[in-house]
Amino acid sequence: MLKSNLSTAQFAFIMSFVNFLIFHYPFFSFVLNNLDYASFNGIIIILSLVLLMLVLNFLVFYFLLFLSRYTGKLLLLLFFIINAAAVYFINTYSIIIDESMVGNIMNTNPVESSSFFSIKLVLYIIVMGIIPGILIFKIKIINEPFKKFITLCTSALILVLILVFVNSGNWLWIDKNSKKLGGLAMPWSYSVNTSLFYIHQYKKNQKEILLPDAVIKDNKKSIVVLVIGESARSENFSLYGYKKKTNPLLSKTENLYHFKAVSSATYTTAGVKAILDYKKTDELYEILPNYLFRNNIEVIWRTTNWGEPPLHIKNYQNREFLSRSCEGADCSYDGILLTRFKDQVLASKKDKILFVLHTSTSHGPTYSKKYPAQFQNFSPVCSSVELGNCSKTELLNAYDNTIVYTDYILKTVIDNLKELKDYNSTMIFVSDHGESLGEKNLYMHGLPISIAPKEQYEIPFIVWVSENSKKIKPNKTLSQNHVFHSVLNFLNIESPIYNEKLNIFE
Repeated sequence: MLKSNLSTAQFAFIMSFVNFLIFHYPFFSFVLNNLDYASFNGIIIILSLVLLMLVLNFLVFYFLLFLSRYTGKLLLLLFFIINAAAVYFINTYSIIIDESMVGNIMNTNPVESSSFFSIKLVLYIIVMGIIPGILIFKIKIINEPFKKFITLCTSALILVLILVFVNSGNWLWIDKNSKKLGGLAMPWSYSVNTSLFYIHQYKKNQKEILLPDAVIKDNKKSIVVLVIGESARSENFSLYGYKKKTNPLLSKTENLYHFKAVSSATYTTAGVKAILDYKKTDELYEILPNYLFRNNIEVIWRTTNWGEPPLHIKNYQNREFLSRSCEGADCSYDGILLTRFKDQVLASKKDKILFVLHTSTSHGPTYSKKYPAQFQNFSPVCSSVELGNCSKTELLNAYDNTIVYTDYILKTVIDNLKELKDYNSTMIFVSDHGESLGEKNLYMHGLPISIAPKEQYEIPFIVWVSENSKKIKPNKTLSQNHVFHSVLNFLNIESPIYNEKLNIFE
């Protein structure tokens, strides 16, 4: 039973120990599964990590409580609640809370966030967050002299330095696994990576670097429809050899080509940016829609998703905008992106058009809610947000139905383009990233690309071309950066930054 009165140092250490005990099972499970824990070095690493976790958290908690007991308690309560939610998602979806995952969270809209709600999540927060938080506020903390504060902090820092020195021979293992270790340590995983995310976001949101001006080389009417997929992995497309018939319409479509492709990242913001960038870069160069719009090409962007870089175009149409003129069952799904598609094209007064459809069809965890009932070709389906509770069959069925619906959307785009007889037209479909569906006990996406399984970065790259327009090169494996230069080529736009090696058309 905890005493009702504790010194600041005693309270900070107890909180560090409770934090260690409640929230670090995933951390040490990873350590024990990736280390020879019976060896001398393994024992040293484990003991060092335990001490390091206790000491560093003690230092942070002690510092906060010494500055202000009330503010320190509030922050501890906040840490415990966020820790509880973080551990829930780690245990449920096998995620790692690194900077890219923080970016994924920050760019998730409220509708998608609500799809992750579950009773189990609430229980995690109550049992591991709120109940310890009540105990935190019940304990009275007694102030300590400044001299003792300095002495304890100095001693703790010296111990940290000793632990670093002792592990000088183990840095290879620690460095190799640093991303996962950092992404599982509470509260360091989200606090440090949130800071890094906003620092890097600030740099990215600086004024974009303009590309050299482009020239339209002819006045032939041409349209490119770029469909950006969400969480679509090529492994589950029957076009790529999947045994279940997930592409019943596209498989019968003439002038359709599909290529092996890989994504640049495993989360939406980076994946979409790569599709729109002219080269692989972390800099904020002018992206494809902005570049074309500035150079007098008609650009229309329709989306049921989020996470794209800043867009500087006239025609940006989200779900709310499209719903005003949409009718039918499709309006609640990605079919809303097809609303009055031909009318929009024919209303344009320009010869060259880029029409972007940014979909969200295969985004988890609620796959079964991403398509109308008539597209449930496979059943039974997983309807839980806790994907680990579903059977492999149920999970794959729900996901595969989203691919069947994607097949319908792409075929509908193609059928619309076929009716635009005056245009040379092409449809390019490429996904932002792939998706894990229980392989190696991993779910959804967002692992660092360096350690992500192939399911999270092997993506479909599907192209259709109209009769008597462009021919396709015999490409093998493509990247997302092929999109930019292929669009320039198809629309016959000359630019100093055009790269023929990244063009898919002859």
